[in-house]
Amino acid sequence: PQGNRRTLPRGAGALMRAGGLIATGALMLAACSPAQDVADNSAANEAATRFANRMAGEPAPTPPGKPFAQSDKSDYLEFSYTYPGEAAAIPALVDKFRKAMDTAKADALKMAREDSAAAKQAGYPFRPHSLETKWTVAADTPRFLSLRSETYVYTGGAHGMTGYEALLWDKARKRETSVKALMTTPAAFAAAIGDRFCAELDRQRAQKRGAPVVPGDDDFTKCIDPMEQVLVPTSKDGRLIDSMTFVIGPYSAGPYAEGSYEVALPVDAAMRGAIKTEYQDAFVDK
Repeated sequence: PQGNRRTLPRGAGALMRAGGLIATGALMLAACSPAQDVADNSAANEAATRFANRMAGEPAPTPPGKPFAQSDKSDYLEFSYTYPGEAAAIPALVDKFRKAMDTAKADALKMAREDSAAAKQAGYPFRPHSLETKWTVAADTPRFLSLRSETYVYTGGAHGMTGYEALLWDKARKRETSVKALMTTPAAFAAAIGDRFCAELDRQRAQKRGAPVVPGDDDFTKCIDPMEQVLVPTSKDGRLIDSMTFVIGPYSAGPYAEGSYEVALPVDAAMRGAIKTEYQDAFVDK
């Protein structure tokens, strides 16, 4: 095959023609039988489409699993961990999340108990800790499942902190990958999006602060490195990746009172050009 063309397996052409005949037959029956249930006709067309897509090499969509949620509260720790059904349908992700959840909970509970003992010994009140993690779907396309998490941690201080993570599952290769692995190089990607990123970040800063940003030497006024943030591929229609969201935690681009920032950049020609050729078909072409 040349470029991004796909070569069909031997006999696939005949099978695709057969799939087309199935769909055509379903339409003819619907025309001859007005009383036939429309849902049956739609199901036949969808089945024929899935059949043709499989013959063309497109992976079949994974049926969503049951969303996972675990929470409990004790005198030491309030804990919760959730992830969506799209992730629950992938055994490797279920195993990954279970291990991460168990480790995080054990560590948080250990710290809370130690802090409680220290507070009792010092004669001051103990404030129960919190650890809450929620994974959500940012994109679920034929090629990628993109997830993002938000974790809130409170350990008894003046306020808690929020952190973020991203996870990218390659459905075609049935393995976890990373956003940076899709790029020709991180430097090339940063150059492709740098100006747009800085302009949008300053626009949001000005909106929160009620005044234009005056560039200075500190991270709260100058542009920060987009590649050091959490990069999340996103999709509006579930077909292709159409934007990249840069999630910036508290203290990274502004004071704590400003909270987190999210800089969402639609895919353009420059961004797509910084993606490896083998992955470009998964991104919108503009």
